[in-house]
Amino acid sequence: VMLVFYVLIQNLVTDNVSVVEGDTAIISCRVKNNDDSVIQLLNPNRQTIYFRDMRPLKDSRFQLVNFSDNELRVSLSNVSLSDEGRYVCQLYTDPPQEAYADITVLIPPGNPIIEARDEVLSEGNETEMTCSAMSSKPAAAIRWMKGDKELPGKPKVELTYDKMYTVTSRLSFTVNKEDDGMPVICIVDHPAVKDFRAQKYLEVQYKPEVKIVVAFPQGLTREGENLELTCQAKGKPQPHRVKWLKVDDDVPSHAVVTGDDLFIENLNKSYNGTYRCVASNTLGESFDDYILYVYDSRAGEGAPRTVDHAVIGGVVAVVVFAMLCLLIVLGRYFARHKGTYFTHEAKGADDAADADTAIINAEGGHTNSDEKKEYYI
Repeated sequence: VMLVFYVLIQNLVTDNVSVVEGDTAIISCRVKNNDDSVIQLLNPNRQTIYFRDMRPLKDSRFQLVNFSDNELRVSLSNVSLSDEGRYVCQLYTDPPQEAYADITVLIPPGNPIIEARDEVLSEGNETEMTCSAMSSKPAAAIRWMKGDKELPGKPKVELTYDKMYTVTSRLSFTVNKEDDGMPVICIVDHPAVKDFRAQKYLEVQYKPEVKIVVAFPQGLTREGENLELTCQAKGKPQPHRVKWLKVDDDVPSHAVVTGDDLFIENLNKSYNGTYRCVASNTLGESFDDYILYVYDSRAGEGAPRTVDHAVIGGVVAVVVFAMLCLLIVLGRYFARHKGTYFTHEAKGADDAADADTAIINAEGGHTNSDEKKEYYI
């Protein structure tokens, strides 16, 4: 008995389609190697949309785009959610072949809605915002940005009765003074839309920042000179006025305060002390201090040039090192050159009666004299 197996090679191909509601979908039924078989397209209810180049279905939204031996291409305009489903490409062979094209209808969400719990914030407080993307398919994703920094939100997804999705993301964070005027952006990601976003600007109040700037003099404060200080205060709300005082003492009686400036003329050492600028608003009070020390009238004049102690120390170290090296070299030299020399004293010179006799006895006496060695180090 001979068994014969026939293997059917699928000739018919098609593609899935994703389309935004209201746009046009293209369905393509393609045949790789046609043998004059008939191609037709069926809807999800298996009703014939096109049989070859004829349209039995009375829906004018379906239009023939191309018909040939190798392709049946049909367009579906003004797509709605009811058009979603599995469409069938059918090739009349023996047995018939089918390929399936799933149409997915994308419905973009409505404009994102961003809401803030607090309109005006105070530095250091926590606030909360929500952003909603309503009635979409599939569900949207929501991201948060504060300036150029991404913040994590807590999303909640709800499926409505009409098979749509509503997504709400909740964001909590603590604000500081640098956040004043900063945009908080809700970004909605969805395959049907791009760059869908809403934003809200933060308004953050903070207590003043205070800084004292010396307008005059530029350098030492000497007796007889004038002093001018400027108090720079910034806050929200902006401080209306600043207050000058002297810590643990009274401000000199002839000091003049004009707006944010303190002016003292003809300085003397009795004015030494700490001068403070205080600024306040509804959120609190801040201050900055300036320590005044009045020098002699000639202080700083004719002062000797500054000596670079590091350079001097380096020179001394080099000299000491050179001297040590010299001592080591000399010590090694003398240790290697221990010398010997000889003295020849006349024999019997010690026994001579007088000097003349000693000289006479010493003549020629070197040959028989004892050799003596003396060492020096």
